[in-house]
Amino acid sequence: MSVIRWVVRKGGSSNRWLAALVARKPRMVAAVALANTMARMVWAMTTKQANYRMA
Repeated sequence: MSVIRWVVRKGGSSNRWLAALVARKPRMVAAVALANTMARMVWAMTTKQANYRMA
């Protein structure tokens, strides 16, 4: 929720997907979508036994 709050206060994010999602959906729905995305990334890293690489 702190990331969502920051996007709402600052009016944008470096992540365009998140900024667009917050603009068109309620905050709680955007928070669940962000949590789901993060959980899928963590799951993929643990199943592949890979380290996180920033894009």
